[in-house]
This record gives sequence, C-alpha cells and structure tokens, in this order.
Amino acid sequence: MSTLKIFEQANLSDDHRRIAQKVEDGQRITFDEGVFLYEHGDLAFVGALANLVRERKNGNATYFNRNFHIEPTNLCVYDCKFCSYSRLIKQKSDTDAWMYSMDDMFNIVKQYDGKPVTEVHIVGGVLPQYDVPFYVELFKKIKAHRPELHIKALTPVEYHYIFKKAKISYADGMKMMLEAGCDSLPGGGAEIFHPEIREQIAADKCTGDQWLEIHEIWHNLGRKSNATMLYGHIEKWHHRVDHMERLRQLQDKTGGFQTFIPLKFRNQDNQMSHIAESTAVEDLRNYAISRIYLDNFDHVKAYWPMIGRNIAQMSMAFGVDDIDGTIDDTTKIYSMAGSEEQNPSLTTQQLVDMIRKVGRQPIERDTLYNIVQDFTNVEFAEDKEFRGYFELPVLN
Repeated sequence: MSTLKIFEQANLSDDHRRIAQKVEDGQRITFDEGVFLYEHGDLAFVGALANLVRERKNGNATYFNRNFHIEPTNLCVYDCKFCSYSRLIKQKSDTDAWMYSMDDMFNIVKQYDGKPVTEVHIVGGVLPQYDVPFYVELFKKIKAHRPELHIKALTPVEYHYIFKKAKISYADGMKMMLEAGCDSLPGGGAEIFHPEIREQIAADKCTGDQWLEIHEIWHNLGRKSNATMLYGHIEKWHHRVDHMERLRQLQDKTGGFQTFIPLKFRNQDNQMSHIAESTAVEDLRNYAISRIYLDNFDHVKAYWPMIGRNIAQMSMAFGVDDIDGTIDDTTKIYSMAGSEEQNPSLTTQQLVDMIRKVGRQPIERDTLYNIVQDFTNVEFAEDKEFRGYFELPVLN
C-alpha cells in the first residue's frame, strides 16, 4: 500500500499532502517544506514518510559494526558551552581528566589483537602536543601493526587546529593524513553550522564553512566521511534545516558522505545545563525529518550510547537504518553528559537481538558499508572468555 493510501482518511492539509506526494514520488522537498515538517509534521506523519525512504534505500536491513574508540584526551583548548566531556588545561589534575601518550593509545589497539573488530574510531579533545607529527606517527604505527583495521579519525575541529599550528593548508594536511593511514572521517564537530547559533555555543573553534571545506577536500581525495548535527538546545527549526541543506548541497557536489547522525544535546554538567533536553517524541521526529530531507544520504544512524537502547530500537521505524557498533565501553563522551548508557558496551549478540526484536534484519558492516555478515539466520552461543560469540547455523 502506498504512503498516500495510508493517509487517505487522515485530516491533512494541502501542504501535508503535497509533501507526502513528493516523498512518494522520490522528489526532493524544499527548505521551506523541511521547516514545515518541523512545525506541523506529527510523529505518525513524518515517521511513515521516513520509513518509506528508509526501506526504499535499505530495505529491512539495519547495520552495525564491531568497533572501539580511542579518545586521546578530554583536555581541550576550546570551551564549547554544550560539552560535558572536556576539561580545560588548567584542570588536568582533576580525577576525571586524562591524557594518553602514544604508547597508551597503541596499547589500546593491541588489546583488540585477535578480536574481530573492523574499526578504530579516534576523536577527542584538542591539545598542542597532539599535532600533525603525532597523528602521522600514530596512524602509521596502527597500520603497520594491523593493516586491515580501518582508522576513522579526527574531526575538522582537530584538523583545523593542527594544520593551523603546523602552518599548512587543509589540502596538504588532509593528504598527509591519508598517506599516514587515515581511512575515513567521523562526523563530529559539526554541531550547528549557522553562525547565529555556532557563535553562541562553540565560538572559538572552526566555523561551519571550514568544517564543510575539510570534508570536501577529503571527498575529493576519493575518501568517505560522516556528518552529525547537535540538536535540541538553543537552535530553531530553520537552523536545523539550514544545517541539513548545507550538507545536502555538499553531498550533491561530492557524494562523499555515507551517514548522517543526529546527536541529542544532553544537559548534565555543562554550561547549558539550564536548557531542558528534547523529548523522545522530538528525537524520533528529528530522525524522521532528517531521513526525509537528506535524500542523497544513504544512511541515517541512531547512536545508541547517546539515546539509549530502547529509543534506538524505536528509531528503526522512523528512518534509521544504522545503530553504530559494539563500542566496548571505550567512549565517555555521552556517559559524562548524562546519557542512559553509562557503560556503553554491547556484544554482537546484544546488538543483533536489539535489531531482531523490532523485526529488522541485522547486518554487520565494515566502515564503508561492505557487508561483513548477514546475521538474519545466525544463532549464538556465549564465549565468556571473549565477550563475544561463536556462531551456530540455523537449519531452515
């Protein structure tokens, strides 16, 4: 049954019906129509349209990967108002501050030797000692040790700082990172691009235009990246649409983005703690409208450590086809901000069960969305020594 048939008995305005028809026909909605959905699109309406787009692009598949994070430090030269994770350099002696050495980071990588992880995600605070030579050496060292491990590393916030410090151009710097072994870029540091908001919440770090420029250079080197949006704080609806519009335009130009990841603002222990967090309904509406608006992005991800497992499951009916990875308790960014997941770690079996329980097809992917394994017909037996699994074939 078509989406329009579902809405036949609904009391919809002409604007609602026009947007539904465009989505049904695979046509792009406009900026004003994106704002309209935020202002007037109820959860059921945007959810149905988003699910149509999701299933048109990815069928019933929901993707995950087996990954771990390295967060070099939570000390930072920047002072983002929304951040619960970072500490100022003068706070380096605080009990919840850390700063890893090169050996510390490499030892984290070695902890996963012999385990079937496919990705290491490297992102953290910005400090002068973590400069271009440091990251070049780190990436080369990881690749020499485990060549097949995909390095997804550093945001434009970090690259902007280290390239400026080294007095090199973005283009030259990104080429150096590529040659050192960086395989793709995460989507962090995007926050909200519009300067009206960015200057209030993250005035001292790279601008929205600079963020986009670094990703464009990376795409032109033939590599992929992700994109995020921090929502649910002081921004208005049109700021969200403006953010997605800029991403959509760059994607039209380069085709280099893989996944869009809406990131929920969490208000614990930061300078914006007086702002109430968005509701679960608004979170799901935001996923749905993102899926509808970003018609040239293949994937929309719900980052389960940020929103919790239950909402991550629900999001699969509202445009989401990716719930990130196993993570193995290697990230503190959202647990320090008050997320439901205080120890963000899931086994492969737990991720697969999350996906199956809402009727979706669990697919393990690598970072570039190559299929590693279809878990639709895989049963598990616990291997307690390796927090993992071995597989038992299902006899049909």
